Amino acid sequence: MAERLKAIRGMNDVLPHQSYAWRLLEDTFAQCLTDYGYQEIRLPLLESTQLFKRTIGEITDIVEKEMYTFNDLNGDSLTLRPEGTAGCVRACLEHGLLHNQQQKLWYCGPMFRHEKPQKGRYRQFNQLGVEAFGISGVGIELELIVLCKRLWNKLGIADSVHLEINTLGSLDERQMYRAQLIEYFRPHFSLLDEDSQRRLDKNPLRILDSKNPEMQSLIQNAPTLVDVISEESRAHFFSLCNGLDALGISYTVNPFLVRGLDYYGHTVFEWVTDKLGSQATVCAGGRFDALVEQLGGNSTPAIGFAMGVERLLLLMDAVLSDPVVAPLPKVFVMAMGEEAMVCALLLAESLREQCSVVVHTSGGSFKSQFKKADKSGARLALILGADEMKDKLIGIKDLRQLGEQVTIPQHELSAYIENYL
Repeated sequence: MAERLKAIRGMNDVLPHQSYAWRLLEDTFAQCLTDYGYQEIRLPLLESTQLFKRTIGEITDIVEKEMYTFNDLNGDSLTLRPEGTAGCVRACLEHGLLHNQQQKLWYCGPMFRHEKPQKGRYRQFNQLGVEAFGISGVGIELELIVLCKRLWNKLGIADSVHLEINTLGSLDERQMYRAQLIEYFRPHFSLLDEDSQRRLDKNPLRILDSKNPEMQSLIQNAPTLVDVISEESRAHFFSLCNGLDALGISYTVNPFLVRGLDYYGHTVFEWVTDKLGSQATVCAGGRFDALVEQLGGNSTPAIGFAMGVERLLLLMDAVLSDPVVAPLPKVFVMAMGEEAMVCALLLAESLREQCSVVVHTSGGSFKSQFKKADKSGARLALILGADEMKDKLIGIKDLRQLGEQVTIPQHELSAYIENYL
């Protein structure tokens, strides 16, 4: 017997009993974005490797260790996308979407990072992302946060997530802050873990994002960026806070909240939960005003966020009282013989504008078909045997309530179903 092949580690199948929850989440997200006037953009899974080296930064963990990169048959270096923002900006520039225009876009799909697989963190993971271009000021920042809040309400998880915000200031301000962090952490080099030691000179802000419990005291005493930024940056951040207060959205200012990607600046935010252990972040976003120009476009204000589908589904499963399952069919049609089968298909098709219908097409005795009808969860069973076919009748049996089977003319079936269900 041939050896059975398995899925690649960290790249998971979504099985039928799971897929309805995925569809519900994705459809809720899409409808929510449509209600806010955002449009969908669909992006390729593969991009030039240089796109991510230029945007994410060559000294980040993603580019150094996590990207799936290979040379194609032409010798070009290609990478499976590790995140969506860079590709979205590339597409907007390539197709002229940012020329004297504002754009509000969303996307959904798989991303790829070669990390150690664990619950809520996979090598192929799915993200829902939103990007808004050409809009400065705190208004768009508040809109995205309000949008997230509406989505949490629709998904039933609003009480299980909390907003954290911070400001990263301008690029010049971060450079000054970067020097302060190096000066602060250098005397404590031996207390840093291996990743933080490696990041110290390259990307010291990432040290603040470390979850190593042995380093938390050291991190908590580090200088904060809010003490370094200009009055202009500080005023922008305070306007955001005032707006959130006016909108009734509770939040925490987390001075150690940073982004792992180099293109972020000014406002950053995360929605976090305490229901999933170490996988606390369910949505992360912020401003990336420098990225469009970095990729060859004109200076363009931009902001966005991304949320992981798998992690949101884990949270929904953890906090919702009722599991998210696909709705059961309303009607199960059974038939005996080829002529009755064709009739069953015709009748089922005529009912599907009213309700969901399953047709049993694999034959067998009525006894076995009734067992399958009951197992399907359907409310009604419709029966087409030789006698029913001869007189153009159809039998109807309620599978969930006690009562006798009734028989009606086939042409009355639609009206009967409408009244009964």
